[in-house]
Amino acid sequence: MTVIEHRTATPAAGPGRTGVEFARAEEHTARNYHPLPVVLSHGAGAWLVDVDGRRHLDLLSGYSALNFGHSHPVLLEAARAQLDELTLTSRAFVHDRFAEFTEKLAALCGKDLVLPMNTGAEAVETAIKVARKWGYRVKGVPAGRAEIIVAGGNFHGRTTTIVGFSDDPVARDDFGPFTPGFVTVPYGDLTALEAALTPHTVAVLIEPIQGEGGVVIPPEGYLRGVRELCTRAGVLFAADEIQAGLGRTGRTFACDHEDVVPDLYILGKALGGGLVPVSAVVADRDVLGVLAPGQHGSTFGGNPLACAVGSAVVDLLTPGDLQARALALGEVLRAELEALRGHGVVGVRVRGLWAGVDIDPARGTGRAVCEALLERGVLAKDTHGSTIRLAPPLVVEEADLRWGLRQLAEVVAG
Repeated sequence: MTVIEHRTATPAAGPGRTGVEFARAEEHTARNYHPLPVVLSHGAGAWLVDVDGRRHLDLLSGYSALNFGHSHPVLLEAARAQLDELTLTSRAFVHDRFAEFTEKLAALCGKDLVLPMNTGAEAVETAIKVARKWGYRVKGVPAGRAEIIVAGGNFHGRTTTIVGFSDDPVARDDFGPFTPGFVTVPYGDLTALEAALTPHTVAVLIEPIQGEGGVVIPPEGYLRGVRELCTRAGVLFAADEIQAGLGRTGRTFACDHEDVVPDLYILGKALGGGLVPVSAVVADRDVLGVLAPGQHGSTFGGNPLACAVGSAVVDLLTPGDLQARALALGEVLRAELEALRGHGVVGVRVRGLWAGVDIDPARGTGRAVCEALLERGVLAKDTHGSTIRLAPPLVVEEADLRWGLRQLAEVVAG
């Protein structure tokens, strides 16, 4: 594993290779991202090194895909061992890593069945299809009438179906016409949710914490209320835990904070350990069992390499040590950020090692703050103009976390 020296300030950026490589990357790339001007080459744990040798503390973790940090030795070993054996068969055949992965993930979730896919958006699309078929075959909704309730401010992916029920104009505009069958209610509003339920409702699809929205945490009791309403109305509760799940919030799943078990877990990002794309929908047999051969699939979903890495990820999470670590370090994160209120920061939301920080507009935009942090050797990402998200790897050292937060304090202090 690469060892990276850290806890030192990043030298001032020079022209070096970074400018050249960044320009090359921009020249032949569709502009669907607006990356910060850094070109990274290798990393270990919570630290990355760019092509000019400058060190950077990663406080984004690939939008939670890197919960276990960069180059985790257990995950690398699992991947390397599998690369020498078998990487792909397609689901036309069964390989020798499949049962182990599905058994372990089902046990972690307390469910019967696992449907492996690749990306988070694919897992959300899978859950939508499953919920609709369940509605027709089990609940008895008339053909073509199924409705799924979603929350305002949601982010579930970027397929045409998913952006069709987004209220973010950047994600939605110019990509229609959109798939019907979705009803939007305000996030955190149980009264509105109850009013929206009809005999045609088949599922409620929500993020237990809205990550892309700025780490928006719903009111206490909201998830319990969603569970109760879904149970009473006979509809499925589908929890998108793609960013929030697998240890990020200090519990295995964000729903665990309210002792809530959804009907469908939608998982991704950290499930691949930052090595390969792995996602899944996990549910009991009476839900996922509605699918028949040929009705849904994926050439790469559940491939041997993905299953080897995914199994190792579940093994890392099963003892609960990483979740406890995220919970403890989350209190450090909360205390340091709360101290910034009124000093360049106007709002803070923290759950485990995940935070949304609203920057005082007088101090600049979220993008400007992230650019200033980059100059100091800290990587973070803005969202919705004035908010930055912080999601350190669960393996980050406390001293490194405090150092990174000091850089933020100095930047926002002006």
